Amino acid sequence: MNAEIIAIGSELLTPFRQDTDSLYLTQKLNELGVEISFKTLVGDRRADLTLAIQIALSRADIVILVGGLGPTEDDLTRECAAEALGRHLHRDQRIVQELRARFAARGWKMSENNERQGDVIDGAEVMPNARGSAPGQFIHVHDAGGEAIVLLLPGPPHELMGMFEEQALFRLRRLTPANHIATRELKIAMIGESAVDKRAAAIYKPRTDVETTILAGTPGEVQLHLRAQAETLEAAQKKVDSLAEALEDEFDDAVFSSKGESLEQIVGYFLGMRGATLAVAESCSGGLLAERITSVPGSSRYFVGGAVVYDNAIKTTLADVPPQLIEQHGAVSEQVARALAEGIRNRCKATFGIGITGVAGPGGGTDQKPVGLVYVALADDKKTEVVERKYPGDRDRIRHWATQQALDMVRRRLM
Repeated sequence: MNAEIIAIGSELLTPFRQDTDSLYLTQKLNELGVEISFKTLVGDRRADLTLAIQIALSRADIVILVGGLGPTEDDLTRECAAEALGRHLHRDQRIVQELRARFAARGWKMSENNERQGDVIDGAEVMPNARGSAPGQFIHVHDAGGEAIVLLLPGPPHELMGMFEEQALFRLRRLTPANHIATRELKIAMIGESAVDKRAAAIYKPRTDVETTILAGTPGEVQLHLRAQAETLEAAQKKVDSLAEALEDEFDDAVFSSKGESLEQIVGYFLGMRGATLAVAESCSGGLLAERITSVPGSSRYFVGGAVVYDNAIKTTLADVPPQLIEQHGAVSEQVARALAEGIRNRCKATFGIGITGVAGPGGGTDQKPVGLVYVALADDKKTEVVERKYPGDRDRIRHWATQQALDMVRRRLM
């Protein structure tokens, strides 16, 4: 079965409010084996909402309407759903009395417009709202026009989640066939999206039983999302695992995660397993590498610390970079990156030291050293490796590219 989620509210069509309810609903429906085919945002306009519901009914087995169940004039979901279904609304006096009692218990007088929340579509099952005033509705359409399931849910997330868990799930389970969805996510470091697809296509295209999506994640990361359906979760998982293994064989050590972990998490696992420590000296990345490393809980076990060394004198003071080295080669150079990594490692008495220097832009570049030029060095007690790269994008992307390169170098050294 497939579903469409319609998030309702003119505020969702502005830059100031996001639809987050559909993310929760997608997860819950996928757990039932229901695929989400469409997500629609529609404002508080009667003609638009009615049309959106009609279109959804023409292409989805389950239509979930989120929001627009309140007492105000722009809360039109009940009326529009009834119109789209060709059904009437009736006012359920039991709901109205319960609303009056709730207001009275708080010492308030209920205004008359709240009675609209008692309007129920003919044939709907009312889903009580334990966390708010607007009840939901569950409609199983089974007539000459076809079969469908329509849910009306409140917009506030705490109300929606509670109602879905307590009122909607068991109703959906009764009407949805046995089906399970299994997923896998492979993350690949430092290979471009088009290059990944070129190598992966010959492997995933013949596997029509698994849906494969390639996404460019943060700079320096490409994600392969695998998805399969079957009557049992074990059968679905077997499909995606089989394809995942073939893809991992193709990309070998470029795959750094097969269960959704971030690169900083993987590096942390490797450092922790080997009892190793890490220190960093960052110029153009400005502390971003340290921030990424320390975003992982427990990173104090392996991250010693480091320094942000923008000024050349600070490079010397905190990372022991010889001044004459900077004068001879410039702050953005292979030699200075090497000295940063070795210096911070010795200063912090760490197993590994990382040095990053470059031109993040938007200004400061020259013909010899353009914006995007970055040197990343990794040092241990045996050797120092330096990588020179010219990264595309704006300042934020270049800085992220540099930290991704640094983390991947550590990962590969520890493999």
